[in-house]
Amino acid sequence: MIISYLEIMKPLLSLFVFFIHFSSFAAIQGDIIDGLSTNFKAGNSKEIAAHFSPSVDLIIIDEEDVYSKAQAEQILRSFFTKYIPVKSSVIHRLNTNPNYRYGALSLVTKNGTFRVSITMKKAGNAFLLLN
Repeated sequence: MIISYLEIMKPLLSLFVFFIHFSSFAAIQGDIIDGLSTNFKAGNSKEIAAHFSPSVDLIIIDEEDVYSKAQAEQILRSFFTKYIPVKSSVIHRLNTNPNYRYGALSLVTKNGTFRVSITMKKAGNAFLLLN
């Protein structure tokens, strides 16, 4: 059976998360996208949510809203329960501007493949994840 890339990516996951107070030390900055990819592969909603601001703009599949940090973590946990992660890899990264970061991840789960998009903007000593 031949499955097209579009059919695999159909259950598209676009995750846009706003958060503040993310450490911006140079050593950590280089690992932000890689660290998030590792946490998505592990289905570690707690570690991902550790970087959320008190309110988070989250889009999962067709649902978008602004949630509290606790609600957003619960939604991620629920997603990882329904879609058990198997593999996560960075498919695109922009880190040439010291004030912005962008990462696109491919999240392979037992139920399909999802794209996770993350945009970050530096504000003082913190990074904000933007859509």
